Amino acid sequence: MRVNSILVASLSCLSNGLAAPNGGGRHSDLPIVDLKYELHQAISFNSTRQYYNFSNIRYAQPPIGEFRFAAPQPPKVDRKEVQKGDLGRICPQASPAWFATQTGFILDYLGIPIPPRNSSSVPSVSIDPRTTEDCLFLDVLVPKKAWDGRYGQKKAPVLVWIYGGGYTVGEKSSFLGSPVGLLERAENDLVFVSMNYRVGAFGFLSGPTFQADGGTANAGLLDQRLALQWIQENISKFGGDPDEVTVIGESAGGGSIIHHITAYGGLKGRAPFARAIPQSPGFLPTTSSHQQESTFQKYMSLLNVSTLAEARRVPSEAVIRANIAQVNESITGTFAFGPVVDGSFTPALPGQLLARGQFDKRLDVMHAFNSQEGLLFTPSYVTNEEAFRNYTAISLPTIEPETLDYLFTELYPPVFDGSTPYKDHIGRAAFSTSESIFICNTRYLATAYGGKTFGYEFTIFPGLHGLDLPYTFYDGEPAKVTGNVNIALEHQRAIVSFAKSGDPGFPVYGANSTIRIYGSAGVSTARDPNANKRCDWWQKALYA
Repeated sequence: MRVNSILVASLSCLSNGLAAPNGGGRHSDLPIVDLKYELHQAISFNSTRQYYNFSNIRYAQPPIGEFRFAAPQPPKVDRKEVQKGDLGRICPQASPAWFATQTGFILDYLGIPIPPRNSSSVPSVSIDPRTTEDCLFLDVLVPKKAWDGRYGQKKAPVLVWIYGGGYTVGEKSSFLGSPVGLLERAENDLVFVSMNYRVGAFGFLSGPTFQADGGTANAGLLDQRLALQWIQENISKFGGDPDEVTVIGESAGGGSIIHHITAYGGLKGRAPFARAIPQSPGFLPTTSSHQQESTFQKYMSLLNVSTLAEARRVPSEAVIRANIAQVNESITGTFAFGPVVDGSFTPALPGQLLARGQFDKRLDVMHAFNSQEGLLFTPSYVTNEEAFRNYTAISLPTIEPETLDYLFTELYPPVFDGSTPYKDHIGRAAFSTSESIFICNTRYLATAYGGKTFGYEFTIFPGLHGLDLPYTFYDGEPAKVTGNVNIALEHQRAIVSFAKSGDPGFPVYGANSTIRIYGSAGVSTARDPNANKRCDWWQKALYA
């Protein structure tokens, strides 16, 4: 797949569903799982690749009415008929308007030919017909080998995908490829799960008034948590081992994973998984109650209501349209909604909690980042010192002027003579964004676990945020990985090995800060560039 095509797909968060069913006989022949609250039948069997697809399994009650903007609730018992999962659903989505212009800017900045403009380059404002607030469902892909061994003593490890999308878009089949390649690398000894969770206003409204009126901040993270608990309780019925669950997620998915690692400051027991692979873990640090309140009140004004109780009674189409409107107006590089410090699930920023030792210390962790994370979120107008200052002040609204001065003069000085990792103000802003929002998070994890983690960097040109996904979900089409098939296969083998044993097959991070490099020339090792004073500074959250 050409770089410009992948970039368009990455920006638009286009979904690529599972491989089409191939054979499998009559639906009545497909297996049924008894989940106690419901009976659920596989929707298909792929006879070529030998796996069952249990699709659209409900893991929570519909988050509507009194449960809109609230914590998810376990599903009610409904055993009147067998559920077949043949109705696809996604949570309400919203894309920022800046998506439409960012692709052209980035390709031009990188010197990549810009393709003729067409409709696929611009995010659609139409509502996907699958959209519904009743969207808390998950999929389970089960190789026949694992299914047949579900009653045995040794069950298959489980890999759980949490999608990204700026906490405003995405759904459980957002892969930019297919998980089937991972199943094949695991020799069909791996169960794959992916879940929907609420995004945008539905999953990430917050603020003093919102919470005082009975709203639940970070509801989208709690959706994920409930799905992970569902896996603990039910995955053995599919042949999966609940003690061998690995979560993997990109961008907002990776950022979500860090929030789960540090959930409740580590005070409420173990995380509902054994291993974690946060890829490009990202989130805008939101600690200010004033900022949260402002976002909430903006949403209330778009709905033309004054209380949360009224907002819960508004018709679904109205709340969906208001969400679209608010996210659409987001400033370049931002998404309006995302995780916040809420005093409960997230008592402080994850980096601070990791530094204080307030997290689940018993996990195996493999962290990852791309070489050019920030450019995707950098405005084209940041071409001088004043523009860089304004952009940073918008991204970090609570930062003090003297702290801002330190950031500009000491951490990211305007030096373009080759001694810094950037060549101009745009590169400077992109590098600052890369470190502060994404890649320093991986360093926090490495130091929190005493170097007993594994890390890798994806550097294949142009190394932009999200361009590693076709490698993670490589499904046998060389064009999707620009011909780098061997790297894709090696990358998948490392993921599978880690999911099975906690060891990806390359050196531990250790005292030397060693990471694996996936580059155009092949696979190598190097010292982690994030082992620097800038990441140390960001972790202190002096800007908050």
